[in-house]
Amino acid sequence: MGNKNFWILLLLLLSGIVLGGFVGDLAQSVPWLAWLGFGQSFGLDSPLTVNLGVLIITFGLTIRITMAGILGVVAAIVIYRML
Repeated sequence: MGNKNFWILLLLLLSGIVLGGFVGDLAQSVPWLAWLGFGQSFGLDSPLTVNLGVLIITFGLTIRITMAGILGVVAAIVIYRML
């Protein structure tokens, strides 16, 4: 297990999160799959803006964790362990 690459795990995890979120959004319109879209969002409600006169910087971050996203992460870990 020591010869596996960390970057492959990171890529699989990010893919699992993105695909899981996508599936969760699609599944909300199907009544018997609506539970896949159930989740929680957290982060900044409104973006933080810093005005430096010459430069205006806006910071914002919102993370949404859904059941489908969690299943995507679990699938990514299973695929990584099978490699």
